Amino acid sequence: MRQDAEWMVRSDDRILELIREHGNLTPTAIEDLGGPTAGYARNRCPILAKYGLLERISRGLYGITDEGEAYLNEELDASELEAKTETS
Repeated sequence: MRQDAEWMVRSDDRILELIREHGNLTPTAIEDLGGPTAGYARNRCPILAKYGLLERISRGLYGITDEGEAYLNEELDASELEAKTETS
């Protein structure tokens, strides 16, 4: 069973699964592929990136990280992840 963190919501798994299955995606593509609405995904993807499960490829485009893969494969407890500080 996947070990999520208290900052995670149910749709996060779906976002991660879609990006793993289809490759780098935008929030609009996530919605088009059956995930949460683009607006919701637009809010969640930066949070998933902040904790290292996704990476921001470019503005509005996200890819899955090794940590994201490990979480989906039940090899990583997301509650152990720490938020990364923002760098500009």
